[in-house]
Amino acid sequence: MQFPTRPPTLPSPMATTAATATAMASPSTSTSPNPLLPRRRLLPPASTPARCRLLPTPPRWRARLHTARRVAVGSDVSSSPDAAAEEDAAASKVGKRARVTAPVRVHHVAKAPGLDLRGMEGVVKQYVGVWKGKRITANLPFKVEFELKLDGQDKLVRFIAHLREQEFEIVGDE
Repeated sequence: MQFPTRPPTLPSPMATTAATATAMASPSTSTSPNPLLPRRRLLPPASTPARCRLLPTPPRWRARLHTARRVAVGSDVSSSPDAAAEEDAAASKVGKRARVTAPVRVHHVAKAPGLDLRGMEGVVKQYVGVWKGKRITANLPFKVEFELKLDGQDKLVRFIAHLREQEFEIVGDE
């Protein structure tokens, strides 16, 4: 009786990779005893030029960042005569009664959510487009205070809304 013979086994891919890596690595450049680990390069000899031993200079981006910070902090955003003229023009409206002419809907009044301000009258309290003599990017620079009488309420509900100059007209003095 004959036993069936097994076919010859082929070497595994890992075994061929390890054998190739061992054959390719020369003992002078490799400091690792294990051929499967990556090879490390040896440090250059001490007789290298002096420029390699100097302390590294800071990257160029640090210097640019420092310059950008100084410019951002020290630069003037707007010219002061323009901002002063704008503030003077807006100051004439502060304290006057204003009527809303545009369809403006506010949602921050708790007792009347989704309130439409068109036709309501209020008092212009403040202009916030200029701060500390510099123009700022206020989208709605006028603060207008309104008083609203609600059904079932004895007291008036007061609230402030921010408006653009095109959304209201001056009606008279307070």
